[in-house]
Amino acid sequence: MQEISIPGTIIDEMIAHSERLNPIESCGYLAGKETTVTKHYEMTNVDQAHDHFTFDPKEQFSVVKDARNEGLQLQVVYHSHPESPARLSEEDLRLLQDPNMVYIIVSLAAERPDLKAFRIQDGTVSSVAITRV
Repeated sequence: MQEISIPGTIIDEMIAHSERLNPIESCGYLAGKETTVTKHYEMTNVDQAHDHFTFDPKEQFSVVKDARNEGLQLQVVYHSHPESPARLSEEDLRLLQDPNMVYIIVSLAAERPDLKAFRIQDGTVSSVAITRV
């Protein structure tokens, strides 16, 4: 199993972002080096929908530029599932195509938020362990 290390403060920020926007899906990027995340970018879900998200292209360009200027790589795309488990939906599998990206789902469907991470390579989904640092 692959692994990604994320500071507890960033995990808490992702959960807070997801809860704040509930029932709309939250979305964002995490950046860092190798397998360690160091920066969180909250993004705007321009769809404002409970079952899918789309990044604002101008905001996305700004984040890519900022990460590059800081010598960081975009490592994770995250989004919330307000009403369903922390698993990739059919739409996620259809739209999330970057084999270098880790995809994190923040589920708000249960009493406590649940986070799970995945990588999709050549159509195969594999779990990625999240280590809180």
